[in-house]
Amino acid sequence: MASIVVLVGDDHADLPDALTLLPHALDLRTELPDDLPPSTDLVLVDAREDAAAGRDLCVHARAHADQPILLMVGASTLAVLQRTWGFDDFIVDRAAAAEFDARVRLLATSSPSANLLSQGPIVIDEDAYTVTAGGRPLNLTYTEFELLKHLVSHPGRVLSREHLLSQVWGYDYYGGTRTVDVHIRRLRAKLAPEHDGHITTVRNVGYRFTATRES
Repeated sequence: MASIVVLVGDDHADLPDALTLLPHALDLRTELPDDLPPSTDLVLVDAREDAAAGRDLCVHARAHADQPILLMVGASTLAVLQRTWGFDDFIVDRAAAAEFDARVRLLATSSPSANLLSQGPIVIDEDAYTVTAGGRPLNLTYTEFELLKHLVSHPGRVLSREHLLSQVWGYDYYGGTRTVDVHIRRLRAKLAPEHDGHITTVRNVGYRFTATRES
C-alpha cells in the first residue's frame, strides 16, 4: 500500500473510483504542505479540470518535493502535456484500477538516481546532463553546467573565485578570475529573476548558492 499526497484544485471533482477503491492511503490537499509526511511515497497531481492549474501544481511540487510525481489528466489535456511540467509519469483519469495500481506501485518503489542533485528549485541530473529550475529546463553550456553543479553541491558555502576557477576550469587554466564573474552573470540570466537570487555575491571573496532565494 502506498501513501499518496493528492494535489487537487479548489473546485475539484470526485476522484476516479478506480483510484479510490485501491488500498492506497490518499491525503487530499489543495496545495503542497511545507513538510511532506516522511511516509509519503508519491505525489499525485490532479490536472483533469484545469490543465494550467495542474501544471502550476506540478512545477511547484517538483521544486519542493523529492517524491515521484504522477500527473492525472483528462483526455482533453493530453494535447498540451509538456515534460517541462516536471512529472515522472502520467495517467488518464478513465484508466482501469489495474493501471492506476501499476503506475502507483512502480513510481512508489522507484529509487531516485544516485546522480540527481537537488537544492531548492534547482534539480541537476548528472546522468542526463540536464538542469531544471522550478521545473523549467535550462539550456546551459558545459562550463555553465559544471559551475552550477559545483555551487549547488556546496549549499551555503562561500566559494572563492580562485576555488571555482581551479575546480571548474581546472588547475591548468591560465585565464583570470574575471571569467568566473562572466559565467556567473550568464547563469543568473538563464535562471531568470525568479531564481537568480539563489546565487549571491560575497564581496571581495566569491559566490554562494543557497536553497532559499535571497533578495
